[in-house]
Amino acid sequence: MANKIILKDIKAAYGSVQVLHGISMEVGNGETVALLGTNGNGKSTLIKCVAGLVKLTAGIAQVMIDDQIHDLSKLSPEAIVNLGVAMVPEGRRLFPLLTVKENLLLGASRPLARAHVEENLDYCFGVFPKLKERANQRAGSMSGGEQQMVALARSLMTMPKILLIDEPSVGLAPIIVKQMIEKIAELKAEKGLTVLMAEQNFTQAMRIADRGYVIVHGEIKIEGSATELASNDVVRQLYMGV
Repeated sequence: MANKIILKDIKAAYGSVQVLHGISMEVGNGETVALLGTNGNGKSTLIKCVAGLVKLTAGIAQVMIDDQIHDLSKLSPEAIVNLGVAMVPEGRRLFPLLTVKENLLLGASRPLARAHVEENLDYCFGVFPKLKERANQRAGSMSGGEQQMVALARSLMTMPKILLIDEPSVGLAPIIVKQMIEKIAELKAEKGLTVLMAEQNFTQAMRIADRGYVIVHGEIKIEGSATELASNDVVRQLYMGV
C-alpha cells in the first residue's frame, strides 16, 4: 500500500513574515526526496508544515498512508504521528537528562507502536549497537553523532510509514555525516519508508536521494533527479563549488 506526501501551492508564515511562497511538490511511495538549500530559505519550515508544527496560511498539504489520503491542515501533530509520520528534528531535540533507552521509549507513544515496544527496541539496538552498549547513559553526555543515532532510532520506535528528517548533518564531522546518510538509506530500504530529508550538504544528500528540490527564499527553483541536479550549472556553482 502506498505512502506519499502531496503539497500543493502551500504558503506559511511566522507572524507577518511570509516564509513559504506557494510550494508544490510530491514525495512518491518509497522515494527518498532531498529538500536542498542554504539556511533561512524555508527547508525546516516546510518539514514542520508536514509534521503539523507550522500551520499553513494557504494551499493543501496531504499525506497518503496505506492508500488513504489525509488532510494535514485538519490534524494535530499528535494525530499526524499516529498516522505513521515521524520526524527527526534539526538539532536532535533529545531529553538530555534521560537515558538513551528512556529517550527511545518516549518515541513509542503511537498506539500501534505501544504493542511492539520490545520488538522495536531490539531492532533499534541492532541497527545502532553503540546505543545498546550505552542504553543507561544520559543522552546529553553523548557525542553529536551518537545523539543523532538516538534521534533517528527514536523516530523508528514509532513504526513510521513516512520519515521526515531535518538537517541530519548539522554539527557533525564529515565522516559521521557520511555514515549517518548511509544509515538512512539502509533503514529506508529495510523498512520500505517514504523519506523527505532537508539537507544543506548537496553531495551527501544526493548520494541516497531519488530526486531533489532546491528551495530559494521559500520557493522551489530547481527540481530533478540526482543526475539532473548534479549537471545543473546553478547547482554546481552554488552547492558543489564548481
